[in-house]
Amino acid sequence: MTPAAADPAETKPLRADARRNRARVLEAAENVFAAKGTGAPTEEVARVAGVGIGTVFRHFPTKEALLEAVLFARLRRFVDEAEAAVAAESADPGGAFFTFLTSWIEMSSAKNAYFEALTAAGVTVPVAKSDIGARLISALGVLLSRAQAAGAVRADLAVGELIPVIIGVARAAEYAGPDEVLRERAVEILFDGLRPSAGERR
Repeated sequence: MTPAAADPAETKPLRADARRNRARVLEAAENVFAAKGTGAPTEEVARVAGVGIGTVFRHFPTKEALLEAVLFARLRRFVDEAEAAVAAESADPGGAFFTFLTSWIEMSSAKNAYFEALTAAGVTVPVAKSDIGARLISALGVLLSRAQAAGAVRADLAVGELIPVIIGVARAAEYAGPDEVLRERAVEILFDGLRPSAGERR
């Protein structure tokens, strides 16, 4: 497989007009792929962005490069939200932790679609080892430790154990598809397993 860059945004600076065009293409691509799936043609992205197809390919030489850039843009926004939750220092650490997990699970379905499309094209996206991955793990660790200190989450849980559980539940929620009740039930079961037992609660 072809390894992808750690983050497509980490490139040489662009001129102001080029940055605007790139942002328009990314926004249009995210909207098009959300509405029509990752298989939507690049020409449709160009049309929605109001630019020529040549402009799209100047910034993103391949469809895979565009998919990767949209994926990382979504992940950056999610990590920014996680770090904002850390900075807010909520008076309800348990609530902040479980809200964050809910957001992660909701975001994962769209993220998985990009990963699958890129993997099918032979592209490896090493998000876990990127700066985004490191920031996400750091934010998760802070929110988890605060929730544990407040007695809202079982004390024996480590971040490394939590991540595969979240990924598994995200897949279960994705599998449930339009069945909202089933998705909510899967998340509820996860949350119940993360809370301390009756004897551990303060």
